[in-house]
Amino acid sequence: MSPLTLLPQLLHRTLLSHPIVTSILFLLPLLLLSLTLSSFCKPTTPKSGPKQPRLPPCPPKLPILGNLHQLGPLPHRSLDLLSKKYGPIMLLQLGRAPTLIVSTPELAREIMKEQDHKFATRPSLTFPRKLLYAGRDIAFAPYGEYWRQARKISVLHLLSNRRVLAYRAIREEEVSIMVDQISASSSLGPVNVSKALNTLAKDFVARVTVGKHARDEMGTDAVGELIEETASLLGAFHWSDYVPWLAWMGAITGADSRANKAFRDGNKFMEHVIETRKKVLEQEEEKEESNVFIDILLSLEKDLNRHFHFDKENIKAIIEDIFGAGTDSTYIVMDWVMAELVRNPEAMKKLKEEIRDVVGSRTTVTEDDLINMSYLKAVIKETLRLHPPGPLLVPRELMEDTEIQGYHVPKGTRAFANIWTIGRDPEVWDSPDEFRPERFGGHDPIDFMGHDFELLPFGAGRRMCPGIQFAIPIIELAVANLMHQFDWKLPNAMEEGEMDMMEAPGLTCRRKVKLQLLATPCYCK
Repeated sequence: MSPLTLLPQLLHRTLLSHPIVTSILFLLPLLLLSLTLSSFCKPTTPKSGPKQPRLPPCPPKLPILGNLHQLGPLPHRSLDLLSKKYGPIMLLQLGRAPTLIVSTPELAREIMKEQDHKFATRPSLTFPRKLLYAGRDIAFAPYGEYWRQARKISVLHLLSNRRVLAYRAIREEEVSIMVDQISASSSLGPVNVSKALNTLAKDFVARVTVGKHARDEMGTDAVGELIEETASLLGAFHWSDYVPWLAWMGAITGADSRANKAFRDGNKFMEHVIETRKKVLEQEEEKEESNVFIDILLSLEKDLNRHFHFDKENIKAIIEDIFGAGTDSTYIVMDWVMAELVRNPEAMKKLKEEIRDVVGSRTTVTEDDLINMSYLKAVIKETLRLHPPGPLLVPRELMEDTEIQGYHVPKGTRAFANIWTIGRDPEVWDSPDEFRPERFGGHDPIDFMGHDFELLPFGAGRRMCPGIQFAIPIIELAVANLMHQFDWKLPNAMEEGEMDMMEAPGLTCRRKVKLQLLATPCYCK
């Protein structure tokens, strides 16, 4: 078959398979008409008049679409390339939506600290509204009293240091279960490490939020597929958010039907969980303080209704938000850590030596051991620098006109900080594309708690992720035990440089290819 014969097939499998490109093909005649008409139109702005505000730089744009055509399936990479050409602050026009993109620590500080109060709300987007009960969750809720109360409840009753310490036994038990499962299957061939880590994250988050393993409710695979589909949709493109009169394109591309199915499945799961927990609470003779988050929400439901509207839909939204975000971000970080360690054998060797020095002849790493593992913490920091779980974070929206570095930014502008670009900025980091945990050694002051704008995997300011303290202990404990109890190699004589390290599209930045490794138990004596 000749190359000319294969060309249409290749185009369909690559370029034409992208949803935005597919949608644009429907609109091509309209775009051509708009371009033709625009060539005959003269500017209507009078020669003299009020001085126009100075806006941030913007790449050339098309009628109707604006700069939408310049965003690929991995927007953080597309925006990284644009920022290298047009500068670290850009005001793109994504359809009808003016969108501010910043990509330096100084500019991130401007929108997340200096002017955090102006950028504190969220844009109203189609998929989050559909999947998270019209903004009743925490991550996507508009700024206001409801968001403050919902966040306060979650931090106090789930994410506080006291609560996190109370989950220690659950963390150690779930990590032990994962290690046993890997050990049992290690002799059969390559282990799907991504699946093992995903299951660990799901079951741990499920136990502290709804009181049971995820596998006890819908089955681990079903819950995992639901979380993955929801995360993919929350970061997906919908025409109604950018060109409202093209909202019908959601039906053509199949996006609407996907969202409807994900909502039905998620709602069914949450209904089952809530009704099950209500029955458990009714049957308990002695009322003791519960460490299960959904029990606390159910007990607070009547009291909260005195201050603002709070019902079952709110409980569903908050639990689904925490369940999804807690599982996804935790699993993604662990998966990237393991991939980078296998890809960098010297770093893996150094980490294993540190763990052995701390743990000695014991087989299992406990949480008491983690305090003395500085290189482990450096490995996790370096992974978060290179692979932040949310490379653009959740979008913010400007609540009033403002100025940034002399540029006018109008009210209603959506704002993204490209955390992925900041983490790889050669002006900030030496050899930024290399995996070098040693850069965080010694008394390095940089952390990821929202104070240092060079490293912002969880954001900063009012809208930063409140679950950092919740996620880090399970990540450290899992990685330490996997490194201590197994030797890891790539299958099929693969070289480290051959590993596929590309990301999958979505709101979160998971690995595109599942991590398959050979695991050899090595119980240190």
